[in-house]
Amino acid sequence: MDLKFLNKTKDQLSFSLKGEDASYANVLRRLMLAEVPTMAIEDVEFKQNSSVLYDEMIAHRLGLIPLKTDLKSYNLPSECKCKDAGCAQCTLKLTLKAAGPKTVYASDLKSKDPKVKPVYPKTPITKLLEGQELQLVATAVLGQGKDHMKFSPGLVHYRLKPTIKINKQPGNPEKVAESCPIKGLLTVKNNKLSVDPKKENDCILCNACVDESANAMEITTGDEYIFYIESWGQLSPQEMGTEAVNVFNKQLKEFCGLLKQI
Repeated sequence: MDLKFLNKTKDQLSFSLKGEDASYANVLRRLMLAEVPTMAIEDVEFKQNSSVLYDEMIAHRLGLIPLKTDLKSYNLPSECKCKDAGCAQCTLKLTLKAAGPKTVYASDLKSKDPKVKPVYPKTPITKLLEGQELQLVATAVLGQGKDHMKFSPGLVHYRLKPTIKINKQPGNPEKVAESCPIKGLLTVKNNKLSVDPKKENDCILCNACVDESANAMEITTGDEYIFYIESWGQLSPQEMGTEAVNVFNKQLKEFCGLLKQI
């Protein structure tokens, strides 16, 4: 396996994976989306709610607020020593107390763990008018995207790495360059068509340039995949990828153990 990082920011990561087939690439994608756990609000106990929104609507909004996640401090309820009884190692309490007139934001949620807090503090929850109040206690737990989308840590996709080759100069280089939907990928200088190597990975394999050039060009793919990871803030892209591999290794060990029992 050959792994090479292409681009890295706070919430996004892209890398190329070479030497594996599509089944392995898809396993990594599915694990990151469905198996990597994150914290999210699961239960809400309302003490007071005189806002215009029903309890159920506010609880739904609270559940969709991304929370910073500390995987080292919490366990999945099903894997916790308390056997899903709700101890401090698998649950976290957050409180909210607000009185109008004001807009209630995610930042009004007070967490007992400073490491676990809303990713986007300015996420609006509801508006309170004069005399209206909202008091509640929310319980956050670790969960997985396969159980509910609110636990999914981000967006992950991959595609085959394209290789663009100009076999011969087409007679209409300007039209060929204009046919490409990725601006700047194909450029024309001195009436000669060329490919910008820095943008070659952006090719979407539409073959518009191949058709326009009357097959003077060709686009091929091999066994190299380009991964794109975009985090929604609960975990960093690096944590998403690392935890996906950890989950995969754990599943493989469990599978080997079951095979030995046969």
